[in-house]
Amino acid sequence: MHPAAQPGSPTFIMIQYNPKAWFSFIFQFHKADTFRRLLPVMVCIAIYCGLVELLEVSYFHLSDLSSIRHVSVVHTLLGLALSMLLVFRTNTAYDRWWEARKLWGSLVNSSRNLAIQLAVLLPDPADQAFFRAALGYFPVALKNHLRAAPVEALPTPCTGLELNPAGHVPNQVALAILQRLVRVGMPTDRLLLVNADLRNFAEVCGACERIRNTPIPFSYSVFLKKFIFIYVMTMPISYSVTLGWLVVPVVVLVFYALASLELIAEEIENPFGTDPNDLPLEDLCATIERSVNEILPGQPPRKQV
Repeated sequence: MHPAAQPGSPTFIMIQYNPKAWFSFIFQFHKADTFRRLLPVMVCIAIYCGLVELLEVSYFHLSDLSSIRHVSVVHTLLGLALSMLLVFRTNTAYDRWWEARKLWGSLVNSSRNLAIQLAVLLPDPADQAFFRAALGYFPVALKNHLRAAPVEALPTPCTGLELNPAGHVPNQVALAILQRLVRVGMPTDRLLLVNADLRNFAEVCGACERIRNTPIPFSYSVFLKKFIFIYVMTMPISYSVTLGWLVVPVVVLVFYALASLELIAEEIENPFGTDPNDLPLEDLCATIERSVNEILPGQPPRKQV
């Protein structure tokens, strides 16, 4: 069993759901649901809106001024601008999530292709056992590298390798694979054949590092949060005249929608973490390990009858 699959080890599983059963989601709450995270703030905003409406009814009586009703029109225009910013923010975060998923899909394909070629080109069971363990370990090393997690122990067939935990572990594993290919005396033409898939390991690693190390620009993220805060805090002042006490649930609902989009974008813009909506890296590592084990059994070849 691979170290990543040992009993008792922490696992982070992406939420699985039936997209057609959308009505049941209304009454379900889960760890990734933004309602729980925003509930304390929503309560505070409800109290704030209630105080604004109370002051309007008891003291200010702004509804008597005909010009004050036009303030809500300006607020509506600001809401349109805010919605456009949130659409751009969400699309940008999802693009990062989807690109990361495609990269890991490419890693799955390259691992399978490389295992198939090695199973044919290297019939020695000892060599197959080494590459089976090394190919299954690379995605685990990449996952821990992207999460800045501790380095896990190498599988038994790879215990002769020395890893530097302070260094770039995925590069070290890829280097060990190439060194083993050269050590077994693989001809140059065959080495070039498998090099394309092995090179993709480094390309996937570099692209994932680019996504992880390049967050949304700080100024843009701060500006959007400030815009949401100012918009929501001024909303009861603009609409208390026209909505009355209904301004309390309306403002809370608007805040929930706007803040939820921002929270979701923050969660998926780094898809390599352990949030429920991040990529299921444990499942992808297990898929690669299972595929490689099937292709490279590491057993002596059967005799031809």
